[in-house]
Amino acid sequence: MENQQKTALITGATSGIGKELAKLFARDQYNLIIVARDQHELDSTAEELRQSGVEVTTISKDLSQMDEAKTLCQMVQTPIDALVNDAGQGVYGLFKDNDLERELDIIHLNICATVILTKHFVKQMAARGEGKILNLGSVAGKVPGPWQAVYHATKSFVLSFTTAIREEMKDSGITFTALMPGITDTDFFNKAGMNDSKALQEESVKADPAGVAKDGYEALMAGDDRVISGFKNKMQVNMSNLMPDSAVAHNMYEQQKPVEQEQQQQDQQKDSSQ
Repeated sequence: MENQQKTALITGATSGIGKELAKLFARDQYNLIIVARDQHELDSTAEELRQSGVEVTTISKDLSQMDEAKTLCQMVQTPIDALVNDAGQGVYGLFKDNDLERELDIIHLNICATVILTKHFVKQMAARGEGKILNLGSVAGKVPGPWQAVYHATKSFVLSFTTAIREEMKDSGITFTALMPGITDTDFFNKAGMNDSKALQEESVKADPAGVAKDGYEALMAGDDRVISGFKNKMQVNMSNLMPDSAVAHNMYEQQKPVEQEQQQQDQQKDSSQ
């Protein structure tokens, strides 16, 4: 019963990993403040989570808009015991071709909103001498990502940022954890326009978001600095650490390029050998 009055604030909480994390907090009797853009999805998710017997507050905000991220901080008057910065997006394509405003929105959401919310709530936690923060990184943050250059770069920021402030506040009673999933069965790739990616089409089994959330939740509760979800993803990160960044970038370019382009190259190679 000791967690009965604790509260977790979770962004991106209506689908995927964020929703699964919300279920885990609810199971352990954390009251919840869930944040997403779509009020209908928030209401549906809240109704589901309340079946665990916890209080659920919904706040509809587009966190790619900095004013809305700041307003969210001011709206929340309840002390936050656990902050989960889950909301994030990507966009697929070559950097020179992608829409600038879309990429700036991704930077604002993945980086700026994470900084704004963490800055606000970490001050409250520091005053109480306790708290937990989980930031959604990605294995993408450990490797350069052609075809998703901006997204990979934002996740690299999240990992560096989380590690740095963890060290700064190691004696504060606050823990900082980065969750690093790989390809997971969520709507992320559809929203990013990535369904034609070779990597996505060749990935026969996407990770279950419930399993990824469990890895992240357990690491958060244990106070771990980071967790890579999935053995294959651990191997990929370890291998990339042994290779020059230029070689890793080339490999990622080949893995993530459109299937159509891969087929065209194979056809050209076949024609040249005849």
